[in-house]
Amino acid sequence: MPSNMEVDELRSLILKQQACRDDEPWVLTHVATRTTTPCDKVYGPLFALVAQGSKRLVVGDELVSVREGELMVVPETTAAHACHIDRASEDMPFLGVGFVLRPEPIANLLLDNADVVRGRASGIEATRAPAELIDALVRLLRLHGRPRDRAVLGPLLEREILWRLLTGEQGARLRQIALADRRLAQVGAVLHWIRANYAQPLHIDELARLAGMSVSSFHRHFRAATKMTPLQYQKRVRLQEARVRLMADPDDVAGAGFSVGYASPSHFSREYNRAFGAPPGRDATRIRVSSVSPG
Repeated sequence: MPSNMEVDELRSLILKQQACRDDEPWVLTHVATRTTTPCDKVYGPLFALVAQGSKRLVVGDELVSVREGELMVVPETTAAHACHIDRASEDMPFLGVGFVLRPEPIANLLLDNADVVRGRASGIEATRAPAELIDALVRLLRLHGRPRDRAVLGPLLEREILWRLLTGEQGARLRQIALADRRLAQVGAVLHWIRANYAQPLHIDELARLAGMSVSSFHRHFRAATKMTPLQYQKRVRLQEARVRLMADPDDVAGAGFSVGYASPSHFSREYNRAFGAPPGRDATRIRVSSVSPG
């Protein structure tokens, strides 16, 4: 179990790096002083640890809650829903740290150490961060603003962190990244295309061509990455975008629906209500009121 002093230093270093963006974000840090509205995100292979506060996300039908001192590993291109920080304030901000997981260094570790891997590869879950991992993260963050030290020591510390993850409860997920099928990356390109063109009609044969797959293979791999069909994913993106627009103008329900691709206001309202538990205008007003309420 990490010491309080080590955890306190990790939090201090996250705040320091977030406040001083004088070079490329070689380590990903996240600071938030308030809770956030649930939204959809596409995650690539990454490792993330919550040093303070907590966040939630839904992957498929599973709710994942990552609390203080816990980590998660996302092993492949994954669509997550209702992502939000649910514990943060000015006095106790949410603090997170992590980095993109690259297949090559993980594969190099696996070459001579395949027998150390444990845990399960399916799904995403939060597990406690071991003290050795916290210690390596602290030493990695200390390199911020020291480019010469970072060039030499950064790869060594990345390798140590990957080793701690590989030999921990999330090891099987790291192995999945090392053995990643290039077809998941092809699905990721389609996910980004849908998010950029969500108001347009979908043609599955064109999406399969974009992914470089047959239609049947595309359907199989798309569902493996998102737990949804392409049409279901497009609907999720459309409704999330409409929700953002309605926060600015909760009275223009028909306009928000039309702008994201719905020709029928009643169809838009039904699907919005089903997704968010309230009609569009009422939901948007509720979010606006809660966002300006004190505390």
